[in-house]
Amino acid sequence: MATAKKHAATATRHVALLRGVNVNGITIKSAELKALFVELGFGAVRTVLASGNVLFDTTESDAAALRTRIEQALRKRFGYDAWIVLLTQKTVADMAAAYPFERIDEERHPYVVFGSDKAMLDEIMEKAGTVDADTERLERGKGVLYWQCPRGESLETPVAKLLGKTRYKSSTTTRNLRTVEKLLGD
Repeated sequence: MATAKKHAATATRHVALLRGVNVNGITIKSAELKALFVELGFGAVRTVLASGNVLFDTTESDAAALRTRIEQALRKRFGYDAWIVLLTQKTVADMAAAYPFERIDEERHPYVVFGSDKAMLDEIMEKAGTVDADTERLERGKGVLYWQCPRGESLETPVAKLLGKTRYKSSTTTRNLRTVEKLLGD
């Protein structure tokens, strides 16, 4: 019992954000995703919504090795080219708190673009150039891009088309701010 208490006290809550799950023919049931993370030895595993969001505890401190291990397990189990962005829950909370635009806007959707490669986020900002603020907004944050686009156009705007490029598949994933806030609940 002392070992269990020690493990719980030193574990860090993480968020794994899977790219491209339950779209384009890649379907992973939440129960199967949770089971894989439990099999990998993580504690307090919980999936959030059906869009590839997993909360879990681990004492592992090498984030790069942890990310690689999870991606390899996803590829092996589900047979797709799996990519994740891996962050601590505290980091995600800080990112959400720093959202620079209106959180509730009847005409726009609030998004956070998470990245595992700073250079790719910088490149997206550079390629986006000057964004038409009447249409959408894009701002660089620490480890993320903050994006806001008109409702119903999250696949059609210039930034949306840029984010959808294959080049960014292995290093970015986008979540609605409301989804991000649901990842902070426990």
